[in-house]
Amino acid sequence: MRPVGSKYLLEEPLGRGATGTVWRARQRETAGAEAAVAGQPGETVAIKVLKEELANDADVVMRFLRERSVLLRLTHPNIVRVRDLVVEGDLLALVMDLVEGPDLHRHLRENGPFTPVAAALLTAQIADALGASHADGVVHRDLKPANVLLKQQGGEMHPMLTDFGIARLADSPGLTRTHEFVGTPAYIAPESAEGRPQTSAVDIYGAGILLYELVTGRPPFSGGSALEVLHQHLSAEPRRPSTVPDPLWTVIERCLRKNPEQRPSAENLARGLRVVADGIGVHANSGQIAAAENVGALLLPDPAPAPVPGEPGAADPTQVLPHGAG
Repeated sequence: MRPVGSKYLLEEPLGRGATGTVWRARQRETAGAEAAVAGQPGETVAIKVLKEELANDADVVMRFLRERSVLLRLTHPNIVRVRDLVVEGDLLALVMDLVEGPDLHRHLRENGPFTPVAAALLTAQIADALGASHADGVVHRDLKPANVLLKQQGGEMHPMLTDFGIARLADSPGLTRTHEFVGTPAYIAPESAEGRPQTSAVDIYGAGILLYELVTGRPPFSGGSALEVLHQHLSAEPRRPSTVPDPLWTVIERCLRKNPEQRPSAENLARGLRVVADGIGVHANSGQIAAAENVGALLLPDPAPAPVPGEPGAADPTQVLPHGAG
């Protein structure tokens, strides 16, 4: 078992991604005052150990330290809690709550698409998480099924959004950029693809892609190369499958607007999705059906989505907005 700092021991790898490896780990002793959760000796946690190339990049380390307080204060029932951050020698690691359950990408692959009602309710919970993070000044920027863990709770699947602050660390200017869109071009907002200024609206676009994939089993845009997919994000319109009810398509279409100013806020998206779920279910009454048909009126954009600081299109990890924005 490999130690991480003086307080944690890695036990077994749970998964590998573009930025590092997630391990099941055990706490050796109570964490220090700088941790969000002190924990208890013997407690099981998840630890994401970042790749060595990231840990050896001074720019990445500075960002990691700068965002420490933001990541540690980000708490919500649908967000995987970051308990502690470890910076020691050439090691950078995040200590998180361990979520027992598959990620949404694996669940889709093994079980196929969701019903429209189930897809709407699941995405509403993800929108709740985004609403909380946006209000606290944090934009995720890499929303995709692989970053949604499914916790089994009371016989139901409870989505937990993870990888705040980490998925984009590999965009550090000090590293090679050849892998910039590897693995995630299907979920990139048009403004991100073009290097234009970004706001919390990039997460709403990601939620629209995810919702489309939940009901169809695949993202709306695909191609033979990353460049081909990025071009579709910029100029193509998503094809509507016949299985998607009108009210749900209204939500998807609004989230996938090319103009970020026309996308709904996370809070309005969550509210709209719950209205749609009520109105397209088999037990819907006439009032619920009418409300779902008029969901477009609920999907109002954020009147002032805060811009991401820094140079337009600057590659940053999870973007940090002014506190209280959103």
